[in-house]
Amino acid sequence: MDSYILYGITIILLTLSFLKDKKKTKMSLKKAWKAFENILPEFLVVILIVGLLLAILDAATISKIIGAESGWFGVILASVIGSVTLIPAFVAFPTAALLLHNGAGYTQIAAFVSSLMMVGIVTLPVEIKYFGKKLSFSRNLLAFIFSFVVAYIMGMVVV
Repeated sequence: MDSYILYGITIILLTLSFLKDKKKTKMSLKKAWKAFENILPEFLVVILIVGLLLAILDAATISKIIGAESGWFGVILASVIGSVTLIPAFVAFPTAALLLHNGAGYTQIAAFVSSLMMVGIVTLPVEIKYFGKKLSFSRNLLAFIFSFVVAYIMGMVVV
């Protein structure tokens, strides 16, 4: 139901924009399409990988590895995986929802998503180049530790 409301609001606002300035609206739609084309390959690869993993691993296996029963081992594993993975946020949240639906625990998914968003092992060389080693390592270490804080709080609130 919420999706229909959001689509309706979007159509109304797009129509108003088009009525106000056709040229700018067309230009913004072209830019949006180009951005979508640039994001699509990443999005499809991640969906493909997650789909393959979900096809290979059944809900019981996912639950055993990063389910609520996996405890802090699952939280640490999810946080490490999130730290070394480079996935945009618009892909991370649907991925997290799929994993939750297939048996992952809330605490583990909170650790995964928070470390995914805050820790950047893959982007560390670029960060070191601009901010230096000390600041880059400190920021990533603190973000990694904070992902456990987030996971703990989410585990207390959600479960």
